[in-house]
Amino acid sequence: MKRVFIIAVIGVLVFTAGSAAWYAGRLRTVRQGGLQAAVRSVGQTADKKLSTMATAARQYATQNNFNTRFCFLVDMSIASGEPRFFVFDLKADSIVRRGLVTHGRCNEQWLADRKYANTIGCGCTSLGRYRIGNPYSGKFGRAYKLAGMDVTNSNAYARFVVLHAHSCVPEQPVAPDPICQSDGCPTVAPGFLKELSALLDKSSKPVLLWIYQ
Repeated sequence: MKRVFIIAVIGVLVFTAGSAAWYAGRLRTVRQGGLQAAVRSVGQTADKKLSTMATAARQYATQNNFNTRFCFLVDMSIASGEPRFFVFDLKADSIVRRGLVTHGRCNEQWLADRKYANTIGCGCTSLGRYRIGNPYSGKFGRAYKLAGMDVTNSNAYARFVVLHAHSCVPEQPVAPDPICQSDGCPTVAPGFLKELSALLDKSSKPVLLWIYQ
């Protein structure tokens, strides 16, 4: 009788341990599935946003005699250590290239969050659509003048906001670490600017750069 009791107790313990292990494994699976679903959700939201902006950019380019083959889209809601500058093929409806780009520090030592402004001397990024002008050689080397096409960035030319490169911007993602900040210029890595220049210099029409949040 005692032996039967011991065997029964052992059986209960084994069953309990097995059930606990199964439950823990199931819980991990659910949690991992939830995390993966959350990551997918963020990715899908970003893709949807980019697609929406590309559609609007295509329409704007067509109506305003811009290059309708490709445009540059910059999503400032993405962390600076992640690629947020997109070369978008408007014909194929796809991303051709992506890279890192700075945002303005608004004359602060380090801008912890995002702020946007359009006044001369503000040192901030200005949201809106830009016409990329002719290249020139400045203190940062090759650069492209930018003309703001919206009320939110109308002072870009007067503020000397230009598309240029700087060695402080890495060629590859560094997230979760941030990258350097600018005085309002969309600044990219030297290698990335060479790729952009190859496209810009072949374009017979102005190329649209759209910086949005």
